[in-house]
Amino acid sequence: MGYTITEKILKEHIVDGELKKGTEIGLRIDQTLTQDATGTMAYLEFEAMGVPRVKTEKSVAYIDHNTLQSGFENADDHRFIGSIAKKHGIYFSRPGNGICHQVHLERFGIPGKTLIGSDSHTPTGGGIGMFACGAGGLDVAVAMGGGAYYITCPEVVRVNLVGKLSDWVSAKDVILEVLRVLTVKGGVGRVIEYAGEGVKTLSVPERATITNMGAELGATTSIFPSDEVTREFLKAQGREDVWVEIKADEDAVYDHEITIDLSALRPLSACPHSPDNVKPVSELKGMKIDQVCIGSCTNSSYYDLMKVATILKGKTCHPDVSLSIAPGSKQVFNMLAQNGALADLISAGARILECACGPCIGMGQSPNSGGISLRTFNRNFEGRSGTADGQVYLVSPEVASVSALTGVFTDPHEVLGEMPKIEMPKEFLINDNMVVAPASEEEAKDVEILRGPNIKPFPVTAPLEQTIKAPAVLKVGDNITTDHIMPAGAKILPYRSNIPYLSQFCFGVCDNTFPQRALEAGKSIVVGGQNYGQGSSREHAALVPLYLGVKAVLVKSFARIHRQNLINAGILPLTFVHESDYDLIDQGDELELENVRDLIVEGKDIVVKNVTKNILIPVKSDLSGRAKDILLLGGLLNYTKETNK
Repeated sequence: MGYTITEKILKEHIVDGELKKGTEIGLRIDQTLTQDATGTMAYLEFEAMGVPRVKTEKSVAYIDHNTLQSGFENADDHRFIGSIAKKHGIYFSRPGNGICHQVHLERFGIPGKTLIGSDSHTPTGGGIGMFACGAGGLDVAVAMGGGAYYITCPEVVRVNLVGKLSDWVSAKDVILEVLRVLTVKGGVGRVIEYAGEGVKTLSVPERATITNMGAELGATTSIFPSDEVTREFLKAQGREDVWVEIKADEDAVYDHEITIDLSALRPLSACPHSPDNVKPVSELKGMKIDQVCIGSCTNSSYYDLMKVATILKGKTCHPDVSLSIAPGSKQVFNMLAQNGALADLISAGARILECACGPCIGMGQSPNSGGISLRTFNRNFEGRSGTADGQVYLVSPEVASVSALTGVFTDPHEVLGEMPKIEMPKEFLINDNMVVAPASEEEAKDVEILRGPNIKPFPVTAPLEQTIKAPAVLKVGDNITTDHIMPAGAKILPYRSNIPYLSQFCFGVCDNTFPQRALEAGKSIVVGGQNYGQGSSREHAALVPLYLGVKAVLVKSFARIHRQNLINAGILPLTFVHESDYDLIDQGDELELENVRDLIVEGKDIVVKNVTKNILIPVKSDLSGRAKDILLLGGLLNYTKETNK
């Protein structure tokens, strides 16, 4: 029996466990990336481990999220990350160099390598055949220190692509169709592997768009073969020497398979407030829009923005529409400037933003009250845009561009003629002058770490208690995202390195009284529904509840990264044995987990007693041996220190 691409890469990188689906495996990590919204905390954690220099093949720190310097906080964080990078052997991508996933794809990604990043859209690297996963900052810190990264050995889903995309249909429509079919829960515990003759028709930027939004499926990662298309892309980046062919064996066996006929696809849109709420654009046409935002790590490549420039050239944005465009990297920005496409965008009335995440994480460009915003981004969670009642639709660059001209939701098929062919460059403009190499080991001894007053220590963790008795301070429903738990946005993101200040915004989208009630309770338990913690990899969605006294989270099911982040923070993750038992707990009920520490150690059944209602509720922890040890010691940082003695 042959191997899938996923199995081939995992087999080469397993350092703990075996390639057996459903079991925990530890992987050797070749590369890491961080960004500034999660990076400051990740590097504080790395410092706490006492490792003098990173042990990966390549680690890169990017500044791309918190680039709005409306106070000292973001600038101080950037300075701190730059000094940490210089001292500890990490490459530093300066503000303005671009979005981490776009730049990493262009300049650092290598087929067949493993990559983890403290950002959930790290699977973008799967577009060139990397096994690339989003992870919590503490997991990234451990990998930088030479530790393994642990995941559940995944099932592999083959997405068989046949046919070829027709005019004005794009890679964004491919991943929206996958989301429509599988939903935001359909990738949990799985890797999505793309195959079939249709793969050859997709460029690397198109593949990267698809793997990027695989994060919205809840997938461990997504991956494409590394083939001649990959080779040509790397050659154009001056990096052909790192190319290797990676493909599945012909007799590889998959756990599930779906087929998508590319030629049958038509423009699609994810409607508010979920990436899997997908409808054809033809059903939405004529709806008045207020804003169009083009960019993000999903759709800000040279290939994407050349299509946008082609559509906008010689035309003017509708007077009722605010149009903003953010190139994904300095390379893209420079090339658009040199070939005249940037002038076409500016002439059409686009507001050109810096090469950063910007509006995608609520850092500016919030729509008007109740405004309808078309975005080429990857998420449209409620409130994420910075406007509480904003209505965000996720669309392709083609739909976004033509709708910006008409002022209404528009199917490009109906107003544009034959699509001009956009050629991938034979040579990209290569200038890495905004990437700072680290100091040598000898020079690093004299490098000073520069800290600002907004940078606060990692929250104190404690070993798992013998018995947890606490109220259900909050009860929430299904598909609670990390944006619900710990919102982003221009007003909050500058405090990602200040957990005490950040805590006052925890669960603000759901219940803005939660922080105060949690502090008053001292200890608390959060109860939730299915797919709890989907979305961003931000470990702050675990660290802030930790600071507020949350001892356990009891839900119907967890998103992968968030569950691991809870364990890393020393918070006990539990699931209902019977999902209907969710209805037996009301917010405010007093709950008790008697002798839970001993029960976890002994692997025995756990019961939650609803003291208020005098009901016993069976729950499960599903903890591996290592995860048990982490929780018993009070989190991954304590575990790492203990095991490295």
